[in-house]
Amino acid sequence: MLENLKSIKSIAAAGVMGAVLLSGCGSESSNGGTDSSDTEKEDSYKVGITQIVEHPSLDAALEGFKKALEQEGLEVSYDVQIAQGDQNNNQSIANNFAGDGVDLIFANSTPSALSALNATKEIPIVFTSVTDPVGVQLVKSMEVPDGNITGTTDTHPDAIPNMITFIDEQFDARTVGVIYNSGEQNSEVQIEKVKEALSGTDMKLAEATVSNSSEVKQAAESLVGKADVIYIITDNTVVSALESVIQVSNDIDIPLFVGELDSVERGGFAAYGFDYEDIGYEAGEMAAQILKEGKKPSELPVQYPQNLKLVINKKAAEEMGIELKEEWNDLAEFVE
Repeated sequence: MLENLKSIKSIAAAGVMGAVLLSGCGSESSNGGTDSSDTEKEDSYKVGITQIVEHPSLDAALEGFKKALEQEGLEVSYDVQIAQGDQNNNQSIANNFAGDGVDLIFANSTPSALSALNATKEIPIVFTSVTDPVGVQLVKSMEVPDGNITGTTDTHPDAIPNMITFIDEQFDARTVGVIYNSGEQNSEVQIEKVKEALSGTDMKLAEATVSNSSEVKQAAESLVGKADVIYIITDNTVVSALESVIQVSNDIDIPLFVGELDSVERGGFAAYGFDYEDIGYEAGEMAAQILKEGKKPSELPVQYPQNLKLVINKKAAEEMGIELKEEWNDLAEFVE
């Protein structure tokens, strides 16, 4: 009888110990392997990502941003929201992030950054794929952003002038056709830069504007007979429907110049550009300084893209009836 009583007590004690151990395992799982919920809050972050549309350049920038935070060793949960080109959606996304109190907002495009800044003056905002952050009044200056926002721009000062010079020197073109969304502030800025670059040449500009991606093909067709070449800047609306412009260019053998290297990969003939993943990665490094080191956005200057280069698509050249010149071998990199 005494032995039975001892056995019962041993079983009960084992049960209590098992419960304690199970409780400890549950705590470790919920806190990511730490013993303190306070530590978990310090080491884990929620980042709201707002992007105006989906297209390869913006998507590459997003991947670069995530890669940087991963390599910095930060534990981050992402809430990725795409506005599908709708400005009302764009602002609602930003407002929701502000209401949720995310730790940081990553704004991927000019419209996304403007809406984020309109939604909050307190939550840190890091942008990329923004053409003219000073001109659209996101930041006070490139060197001293001021406020709660900073990031990386997708405009290299030499990209548009170099592209226009290449067209002028290498092609017998009198008119450069452009297609853009006049409602995108970054596009208006770029078109002005195109006009400035053209002012030193004998070429003129033929403009076609759109308000959404469904109008892009018709806009491209409207340039037939008016433009000797087409130049697509980094306009989000047009780039999201670039295949429509490529089709028209291929059908009528008109050279299609583009504003970023991803568009060359998709079938554009040539671009002076850089990898969007790089500027996304640089933006991610800035975000890591804010989250991990406690830096303020105002302490981090806006960064320009690095490694500007000319890239030519050989297959696109064939499709558009462009004869590759031997002298381009010293000027450009080539993709098939």
